[in-house]
Amino acid sequence: MTGTLLLNVSVSNQSENKNNSTICPDLNDWWEIMYYIVPKYSDTICVIGMLGNVFVLFTYSLQKGPLKAAEIFLMNLAVADLIFLTCLPLWAENIRNKFNWPFRNFLCHSTSASISLNMYASIYLLVAVSVDRYLTFVHTLNHRGIWSKTVAKGICLLTWFFSILLSIPTFMFQTVKHFPLWNISAYTLDFPTPLWVIAESLVFNIVGFVLPSTAITLLNFSTIQSLQKKARERRALRTKRCKDHKGTKATRLIFTVVLMFLLCWTPYHFFLFLDILYQTEVIKSCFWGELLNFGELFGYTPATTNSGINPVIYIFVVKYFRKKALEVFSQFIPVDLL
Repeated sequence: MTGTLLLNVSVSNQSENKNNSTICPDLNDWWEIMYYIVPKYSDTICVIGMLGNVFVLFTYSLQKGPLKAAEIFLMNLAVADLIFLTCLPLWAENIRNKFNWPFRNFLCHSTSASISLNMYASIYLLVAVSVDRYLTFVHTLNHRGIWSKTVAKGICLLTWFFSILLSIPTFMFQTVKHFPLWNISAYTLDFPTPLWVIAESLVFNIVGFVLPSTAITLLNFSTIQSLQKKARERRALRTKRCKDHKGTKATRLIFTVVLMFLLCWTPYHFFLFLDILYQTEVIKSCFWGELLNFGELFGYTPATTNSGINPVIYIFVVKYFRKKALEVFSQFIPVDLL
């Protein structure tokens, strides 16, 4: 999981021992490029994401009227992103320092746990918000009676509890170890047995991505079909109900957020799946070991983007959110200055 992402040194050693006759790809030049680009990119995402997510939280917290269930989920999503973004500069400095961890051991634990917590909390909050859209537009349920504010908060609490529970192994076993071969002290997952490594990667891959992503895809596909059907019916009747139109605008925001999450996280989980195959020796050779070392870092870079890009989606892509933000901040700032 995150330990193999941040420094897959054990795999590198194993790959050299498994097949010394295999010529390993020379990726030194590519690594130097990554050492230069990734930290700068991560620092930029951190600044944009911190400002943007705080803006989102203020907008939803100060809006007039009660929050809808989907907005409660999106607020919690912003909190999850902020938790991750506070630790992102440490991760960036680690890459800048070529995996030689320059901080204390506790920060090693908290940084890795924040990555795991953000992943689990974000994707299951998106499952919840996808269920919310599905119930609203496919089954057209009465929101106030069935999907209330109290229920939405309860779901968020369960999501946080579930995410923290799944992140405990990462927090416990992440540690700083010295690797004489590279003369660095790197932070890596130090599980009791190799079987733990495989089990943790499978849980992160399947429970943390495959299953919720499948649910999200099916729910949103059904919702899109329902919206398209209703749009055709409205055109046939030459009517356009204002309430449905507003709901469709809000749903576009959800769809965009979900799509960007899947696009940002899929590359990393693809390389993680290949790493599971490598750990179980389904695929072998030094070539795969070196490729996966580089590939997991390369795949995780767009994953960090997700925490910073959601507010950009809200502000610049969705007119519905811009209107809401304008209503909120017009209370404190003269309208002519907005």
